[in-house]
Amino acid sequence: MASCCFIISYKRPRPIIAIFVPFLLLLFFAVVVVASSSSNGTAAVLHSGEELLRFERVRAQLARSPDGDVIDCVPSHLQPAFEHPRLRGQKPEVSSGGGGHGCRCRSSGAEAPSARPTETTRRRRRRRRSHVHGGGGGEHREDDDDEHGLQQAWWAAGGACPEGTIPVRRTTEADLLRASSAAAGGRFGMKPRGVGVVGGAARRDSTSSGHEHAVGYMSGGQFYGAKASLNVWPAKVASPAEFSLSQIWLISGSFGNDLNTIEAGWQVSPQLYGDNNPRFFTYWTNDAYQETGCYNLHCSGFVQTNSRIAMGAAISPISSFAGRQFDITLLIWKDPKQGHWWLQLGSGALVGYWPSFLFSHLGARADMAQFGGEVAINFEARQLAC
Repeated sequence: MASCCFIISYKRPRPIIAIFVPFLLLLFFAVVVVASSSSNGTAAVLHSGEELLRFERVRAQLARSPDGDVIDCVPSHLQPAFEHPRLRGQKPEVSSGGGGHGCRCRSSGAEAPSARPTETTRRRRRRRRSHVHGGGGGEHREDDDDEHGLQQAWWAAGGACPEGTIPVRRTTEADLLRASSAAAGGRFGMKPRGVGVVGGAARRDSTSSGHEHAVGYMSGGQFYGAKASLNVWPAKVASPAEFSLSQIWLISGSFGNDLNTIEAGWQVSPQLYGDNNPRFFTYWTNDAYQETGCYNLHCSGFVQTNSRIAMGAAISPISSFAGRQFDITLLIWKDPKQGHWWLQLGSGALVGYWPSFLFSHLGARADMAQFGGEVAINFEARQLAC
């Protein structure tokens, strides 16, 4: 496993601390970018709703994925985000940024770029060599980037939703039963309370709670975006209550009750999804994982605009030891006019955005960017299995 990072900021960069994550086999490349912002956020009001009935009247089944998922096409203005009082009656917005792919944003002072991040040299196609990890000879491959930068298993059974709709992974009764267990804390689509993030230094957590991180980070400036390429692996978890993930974080506020985060990457979480497939996910919170925020589209938060990417759907193909390697490239950036935080995949496909009003501190900017891995370990279950 290898890792590589560099940071762009108008303050003198501090060294990145790279920590190997043996259980994730994590490979990532990261850039922090700077742009402009003027939004002041407020806390979100969540609506739990009836997960099983939420889309009963408006959904049209698109496909049944080979992994068992059912993907529904739902009118974009009826997705969970628009249950929020600030969004009711509205429709998804369009990014105000200009064209461009990838990431270039650097400011030498107070002035910041006024459009969507672009590459120094615009390239539609990037050729990439991926080497095997481990012994047994050598193999590499060269790929052409596509717009989305990832493939999902359900694409084998369907293409994309019609214009004006988005693909939504259907919540099942089994999903809700798993969430009602003691291990999940009865918080469907949310992280356990108090999981937190690593603050102050990039290190392995010293607590015994079973929740651990290994990250590289950048702090001490004002950040308006982050980009990462994450190698996708079938991470092994020993019990349904455990998870393993690779992601990027944008963070603001103290590491107390007012912590704001935006997160995106891939995760293996049997508790949430019912299997061990690596899945594309997003997360957010504005109160340190207490009462606000959720994974994917499980609450009124993230607004999806993409008609092909299904939040929480399995990624396929994925990397294998001594075999071919596959990664996903993510860019999160703050729209300088609207103030929203946009999520972009690959060479330019916009997935959607987190409205700026969801946040207090992140409504203006991020104070820290992190890149790395996170696991939840159920020590009690492991002891019972022995």
